[in-house]
Amino acid sequence: MKTPLYLFPGGKPKTVTFSYDDGVVQDDRLIEVLNRYNLKGTFNINSGMDYRDGHIKQTPENIQRIYAGHEIACHAEYHAGMDRIAATDAMREIWNDRVKLEQVSGQMVTGFAYPCGQYSERVVETLKCAGIEYARTTENCERNRYIPDDFLLWKPTCHHSKALDLMDAFLNEKRLLLQIFYIWGHSYEFDRNNNWDLLDKICEKISGHDDIWYATNIEICRYIKAIRSLVTSANGNKIYNPTAQTIWFANGWEADKISCVKPGETVEF
Repeated sequence: MKTPLYLFPGGKPKTVTFSYDDGVVQDDRLIEVLNRYNLKGTFNINSGMDYRDGHIKQTPENIQRIYAGHEIACHAEYHAGMDRIAATDAMREIWNDRVKLEQVSGQMVTGFAYPCGQYSERVVETLKCAGIEYARTTENCERNRYIPDDFLLWKPTCHHSKALDLMDAFLNEKRLLLQIFYIWGHSYEFDRNNNWDLLDKICEKISGHDDIWYATNIEICRYIKAIRSLVTSANGNKIYNPTAQTIWFANGWEADKISCVKPGETVEF
């Protein structure tokens, strides 16, 4: 009997996602580049701030238009260090951010990026209570393009400054193994370092590959959670899908035998 190897939508073994913090006006230019290459990003916004370290933030009136087609996620209402404040204040930072961002964006906002990458066990529990589905740290795992065990402790692959150095190994991987290339940063860094050309080089190199699913953070999170919700028979030859997602898999290592199990369906292989 062969074990199914689960894949991303369309039978793709790889996924690429971008995550950018603070909701600053430079996001306009960044999104123009992502859209040009048909890439998707997640943008983590502090809804209570007009400035962030001197950088101008997006106005509420512009958020729905600017971030159309991309994901909006929380970044704490006032960018508070979540591990240094009381639990009630942490909940207020998260909850108020969710409420405001959902009002101005029209999206259901259930993602989060830890301000300054700071977190603790108490903060993670607070996120769960606030209905957050995943939270991104700033602890880059670089050569380990893993699927996180706990999406509330999601480590990205790298900051955008290192993306080109690490990309070849990811692009050249031929095995049917689920892998994520997760790039994060701040769009104002391209202004500060005068290197917007770096973003173009990254996007040009990583876009347009048939074996890559280009997704937002929440799309990846929910897809993996759907895989983990599948029910298999004792002998392993049947899969039941209780979720609302179609799940793709290969029959063993044979890439030419890719199948899917639709929502509510049971398949035998």
